[in-house]
Amino acid sequence: MCGIAGILSPDPTQRQAISVMARSLEHRGPDDEGFYRDASISLGQTRLSIIDLETGLYPISNEDDTLVLICNGEIYNSPELRKSLISRGHRFRTRTDVEVILHLYEEHGDNCVKQLRGMFAFALWDIPKQRLLLARDQMGQKPLFFVKGDDRLFFASEVKALLDTGLIKAEMELEGLWHYVSLRFMPDAFTFFKDIHKLSAGSYLVYENGVAQIQRYWDIDFVNKHSGTEKTIEEGLHDTLLDTVRSHMLSDVRVGAFLSGGIDSSTVAAMMAVSQEQAVPVFSIGVKEQSFNELPFARMVSERYRMEAHEEVVESDLIHRIPDMIRHMDEPSDPFGVGVYLVAALARKQVKVVLSGDGGDESFAGYDRFAGQRLADYYAILPQWMRRSVMRRLIKMIPDTFQYKTLAQKAHWLNEMSLRERGDRYAHSMSFLRFTHDSKMSLFTEEARGKFDAGDSREKILIHFNAANVNELVDRMLYTDLMTRMPDHLLVIADRMCMAHSLENRSPLVDHRLVEYAAAIPGSMKLKGMKLKHILRSVSARYLPRELVYREKQGFGFPIALWLRTDLAGFLRNLFNESRLVELGIFDHAFVKRLVEEHLAGRVDHNFRLWILLNLELWYRMYFENRSVDQMREFTDELLLPR
Repeated sequence: MCGIAGILSPDPTQRQAISVMARSLEHRGPDDEGFYRDASISLGQTRLSIIDLETGLYPISNEDDTLVLICNGEIYNSPELRKSLISRGHRFRTRTDVEVILHLYEEHGDNCVKQLRGMFAFALWDIPKQRLLLARDQMGQKPLFFVKGDDRLFFASEVKALLDTGLIKAEMELEGLWHYVSLRFMPDAFTFFKDIHKLSAGSYLVYENGVAQIQRYWDIDFVNKHSGTEKTIEEGLHDTLLDTVRSHMLSDVRVGAFLSGGIDSSTVAAMMAVSQEQAVPVFSIGVKEQSFNELPFARMVSERYRMEAHEEVVESDLIHRIPDMIRHMDEPSDPFGVGVYLVAALARKQVKVVLSGDGGDESFAGYDRFAGQRLADYYAILPQWMRRSVMRRLIKMIPDTFQYKTLAQKAHWLNEMSLRERGDRYAHSMSFLRFTHDSKMSLFTEEARGKFDAGDSREKILIHFNAANVNELVDRMLYTDLMTRMPDHLLVIADRMCMAHSLENRSPLVDHRLVEYAAAIPGSMKLKGMKLKHILRSVSARYLPRELVYREKQGFGFPIALWLRTDLAGFLRNLFNESRLVELGIFDHAFVKRLVEEHLAGRVDHNFRLWILLNLELWYRMYFENRSVDQMREFTDELLLPR
C-alpha cells in the first residue's frame, strides 16, 4: 500500500512541490519513498512494504526505461500474469506484484487495466510519447484525485497532498455539498473542493498534448444470469469466494482480519483460518451499551477457529477523535468511520495487512431497506389518504427512545416510503434520514442556492437505478449501491481510516470478479421473500454458528443519538451558536437551531443530520481557517465546557 502523487507541468518550480506532496502522504507509506523527475513531470511515491520487502523500490521502470510506474494497491492475479508475461519474453526487475502493469501496457496499451484483478490506483508515464495514464480499480478501492490546468495536471492519492503544495486554492464546492447532505457521499467526480476532482472507479484518464480524456473501462452486467439450481449457484459462490479470500492473502508479511461479529467479516476470517495452519490474528471492538455490542458474536468465531483474538471496548469520548478523522478523510467524518478508525488502530499494533468484510451488503442485499421496499408494497394496501393523514398522526405518537432501529423510526420510514414507488422510493430512502430536497430548501439560504445548480439529488441515484443493464428490482437497488455508495462512501472510509494508521485493508467481497459472479445470481436468491443475503448466508452457514448466521442484522454502531442528547448536548449548543456555515450565509440559522432544539428536547431524532452539520463545522475550521488537529482538540474541549 502506498501514496502516489505527480505534477505534470512546464514550470520547474511547480514540479519541485512533489516532495511536499510525498510528505503529506507519508502515513500511507511510512517505510520508504521514491521519486522520478524529468523536464516534464515529477512523480513521487511513499511505500508501505508488503510484497518484495527488499528490492521493491518505487518508481519502477520497464526493461528499456521508456516507461515509469507508481502504484498504490495490490494486484492479486500478479503471479499468473507474471508467469504469462515472462513466457512471452518480458524481463522483471523486482518481485513486486505491480510491475506486471508496465509489461501489460507494453502489450495492451491502455487496456492493460482490463487484465488486472486487485485494488489499485496508478500513474504510468510513457516517456517517448510524453503521455500520462492514470487509472483506478474496477470498484474504486484505491483513491485518485486530480486538478487540471491549461498545460498542467496535478494528481495525488489524497486531496491534502494537492492542497499542501500551496499551488491550489482551497475553495468550497457548494454544489457537491448540496448533494452530500442528502446522500452522505460526494457523487460523480465531486469533492468538497472546487476544481479538485476524483477519478471515478473503473475509469482511466489519459493526458497527452494538453488534453485530458477519461474513459470508463468496466461495468457490471446484471442481465445475464447463472443457469442451474440454487444449490449449484451456491456451490459456485462458495468456490469463488474461497478462491478470492485466498488470493487476497498474498503477502510477505503477516495478514490479519477485522472481525465484527457480522456474517461478512466472520465468513472471510473463517475462510482464512481454514486456508492456513497459523492462527489468524483478528481484531474486534465493542461498546458498553449492549444493544450496540457485537463482541459476543465475534468471540464465537475466534474461539471456534482458535484465532489470535484482540479486542477493545471503546467509550463515548469520540468527539476528540473527529479532528484526526477529518484530517485523514479530507472531508467530514462519518459514524461508520469511527468504528473502522478504532479497529484499524488496534490492528496496526500487530499487523500491516487485514482482510475485511466490506461489500457483502451491497452485492447480496444485506440492508434493511432492501426488504423494506417489499414491505412498503404490502403496507401500501392501506388507502393513500389514510397513510398521509391518520397513520402519520398515529406514528408521531409513538415515543422514540433514540436507540438503534426503534419502532418509531421503522414505522415513520415505512409509512413515508409507501407513498412513493420503485426508483423514486429508493432514491428518497437514501436521503430520508439526512436532508431531503425539501429540507435542503430550508437548510440552505436563498443566497447560497443562487450560486449553484440546486438540482434534486435523487437524480444522482435514479441515473443508475434506471440503467439498461439491470432488470430485476432487487438488482436495480444493488447496482445503484455498487455505483454510488460503494466507491464514494464505504470504500472511501475503509481506505482513509485504515491508511490513517498505515494499515492495508483488503476486501475480498469487493473483488470485481466476485461482484460479477454475485450480479449473475437471480435476485430471488439474494433477497428471498424478506430474508436478506439468503444465498450468502447459506455459504456462511458452512463455517459459522447458526445463531450468528441467521440472527437479525445488527451492524456495528455507536449510540450517537443518545450521546448528542446527553454527554454532547452542551457541545452541540456551543458549536452551533458559532456556526461558520451560518456566518458565511450558506445555512439558515433558524433552521439549524430548530434541529438542535428538537433533538435535545427528545421530540425528533436528528442525529444523522446533526452529525453531518457538526462535522462540516469542524471540517471548515480545519481546511479554511488552517487549524491543526491539536488546535481542534483544544477547540472541542472549550465547547464541552458549560457557557
